[in-house]
Amino acid sequence: MLERREKAREKVIYAGIAHADDSVQSTNCVVRNLSDNGARLEFERNVPIPREPIRLTVARKGRSFLARIIWWRDNFVGVAFAAESPFELPGSDLAQRLRRSERKKRELQRRVKELLGEE
Repeated sequence: MLERREKAREKVIYAGIAHADDSVQSTNCVVRNLSDNGARLEFERNVPIPREPIRLTVARKGRSFLARIIWWRDNFVGVAFAAESPFELPGSDLAQRLRRSERKKRELQRRVKELLGEE
């Protein structure tokens, strides 16, 4: 199959929220792959897909993108992000909080091993 993308997309499974830029109604989706230029989204069957332009919010990445639909098959949609860079979500220190949480988890796992005498 001919690859037409400028950049390869990373396979991911992130929760996303898509909504039409002119509406307050949102639709949950799953982000199946992601690159700097676009994404592949999966929506539940029989759920109305927002009209263009789409505002896609990916909390795990702490970003929101303005996108347009490139292709649409069944409940899968390919989108291309607008030329402007994605903007950070307000108060988006998610990466820092995630690193702290992972560090705390490792410390707790180490402490449990100590208490169980496994080290």
